[in-house]
Amino acid sequence: MRNTFKRIFKISRFRFWIYTGGTYVVGYALGFTDIFDFFRLDYYVYLIYFFVFANIFIYGVNDYWDKETDKNNPKKSEKEYRLKDKERKSLIRVIYGVTIISLLLMIFQDNLARLIFITFLFLSYFYSAKPLRFKEIPFLDFSSNYLYVIPGIFGFYIVSKTFPPFIYLFAGFLHVAAMHIFSAIPDIEYDRGAGIKTTPVYINKKPSLLLCLIFWSLLAIIVIYSANLHPLSFFVLSYPLFPLLLLIKKELKIEKLYWYLPYINTGLGGLVFTSLLIYKLVIV
Repeated sequence: MRNTFKRIFKISRFRFWIYTGGTYVVGYALGFTDIFDFFRLDYYVYLIYFFVFANIFIYGVNDYWDKETDKNNPKKSEKEYRLKDKERKSLIRVIYGVTIISLLLMIFQDNLARLIFITFLFLSYFYSAKPLRFKEIPFLDFSSNYLYVIPGIFGFYIVSKTFPPFIYLFAGFLHVAAMHIFSAIPDIEYDRGAGIKTTPVYINKKPSLLLCLIFWSLLAIIVIYSANLHPLSFFVLSYPLFPLLLLIKKELKIEKLYWYLPYINTGLGGLVFTSLLIYKLVIV
């Protein structure tokens, strides 16, 4: 039993829990109006769901369908987990279990919350799974990565009963699109060898880095001007710095730089959350 939980923990890619859980928390913080909103039971239910269960579902499905691309990819041994053939049936049972939990949660949601939640599950599943398998379709691969923004939309909605402003939705797209492209660049060789045509495989490494630079630069402009040029907002410039450095300094390895991004995302996400709390509770 202990080994099973340890395996599930590794499959869920705990380094990336912040990408769904953190997005949910920031979305909730953008939408809340009263400190007692953080004492609601549903806040904590979905906090646990988007930090833990959502990642088990996303990466469990991913590992199940990525057998061919994972077998020769060294990061599966070094930073992630390479699923063994004998573990595939048990993984399916885990995915079914998370699906049942998801369906039970939907019983207590209103229609719009249910639609947002279903969209999250749909993109999370068909990003990796056939017959749609968005990850193999250039440009749809990073667009479907919008699944990581949806927990934020869900958090914003359940606390405010409204949708976030469009500028937030667009900024979220820019970030997750760039994140997806950047993370897929180190896999170009392995994806090409497995016959998978991701955006970086299709347009190659340098254009992919340029696209990341454009997306993250637009994100930085939106954040800085939305924050009225607040000094803390300039930390967002760390994102376009990643592809810029790789374009300028050819000796830098993206495989090494990529693993700093979870720390940047966690740090800046925490900064946004704290800033929103202070602004809404103290300043406003």
